[in-house]
Amino acid sequence: MTTFTQSEIQTPTADQKLKPATDKGYTLGVQGAHNLAFGGLEYKDARPKFTDPLQERKHVLEHMAGTFRVFGRMGYSEGPAGHISVRDPVDRETFWINPLGMHFSQICVSDLVHIDSEGNVLKDGNQSAINGAGFRIHAQLHKSRPDVNAACHAHTVYGKAWAAFGKELDMINQDACIFYKSHAVYQDFGGVVLEQEEGRRLAEALGHRKALLLVNHGLLTVGETVDEAAYLFCLMERTCQVQLQVEMASVAGLKRRIIDDEAAYYTYFNTSDPESLYAAFQPDYKLEVKLTNGEFLR
Repeated sequence: MTTFTQSEIQTPTADQKLKPATDKGYTLGVQGAHNLAFGGLEYKDARPKFTDPLQERKHVLEHMAGTFRVFGRMGYSEGPAGHISVRDPVDRETFWINPLGMHFSQICVSDLVHIDSEGNVLKDGNQSAINGAGFRIHAQLHKSRPDVNAACHAHTVYGKAWAAFGKELDMINQDACIFYKSHAVYQDFGGVVLEQEEGRRLAEALGHRKALLLVNHGLLTVGETVDEAAYLFCLMERTCQVQLQVEMASVAGLKRRIIDDEAAYYTYFNTSDPESLYAAFQPDYKLEVKLTNGEFLR
C-alpha cells in the first residue's frame, strides 16, 4: 500500500499514477471545480476572477459577511469567542475581521473591521474593538502563510468535544478524506490566546495544512478564499460529530472501516482543491442571501 507524504499531497503532479491495492486503476488528472460538473453546461458556482482589486474587495467582504450569517445559522457562536479574518485584496498587509461582541447572525458588510498587522483599526472599516485573541491568532496566520487569505476559528460543540481527545480525524467516510494528511492537532493548550507567542505556535502547528484541531479549545481552518475556509470549517465540525458517533458505536462492538491511503488520496486530490471548496460553499451562501433577502450585504 502506498503512503503519501505531505509534500506529495500539497504538490501532486497531473500525470501521477496511483498504485491502488485493487484493480481500480485510479489516475490523477487536473484539480478544479470542473471535476464537479457534468452535462456540458457552464458551472455557475465557479470561483470568479478579478482584474480590479476594489471589485474583488467588494466580493470578498460580501462573502465574509455571508459566512458569518451561515455560522450563526449553524449555531457556531459562543459569546465573544470565534472570529473570521480575510486578507484585504487592495492592501495585502492588512485584513478584515469581525467586531467584538456582535452575534454572527447580525453581522453585515458595514460591521466588518479593517485592521493592520500591528492591530491598528483602519478608518475605511467599522470603528469597533475586536477580539484580542482573534487578532493574535489571525495576524500570525496571515504573516506566516502568504497563500492563506482567510481563516475561520470558533468554539463549536462537536469540534470542542473531539479536540479534547487530541487525535486527528480518521478517514471513515468520503467527506473526511478532504482532510487527508492536511490537518493536524495543536496539543499545547496554553489558555486563552492573549500572548503573541501563542499565536506563533498555532501558526507553526498548522504548517502548510488546511485545518487544525486545537486541544481543549476548538477548530481552525484556512483557505485561499473565505468560502474555502468556511466550507472546511463547517465540514470539519460535522466530521467531528460523525467521528464521535462512530466512537460510541465502536464501544458497542461495531468495527469501523478505514479508507485506505490510495482511495483517500484520490478523493482528496479531486475534492479538496481551492476551486472545488469555493464552489462547495456556494449553496449555503446563496441560501443565506435568500433567507435574509440580502440584508447582510449592506
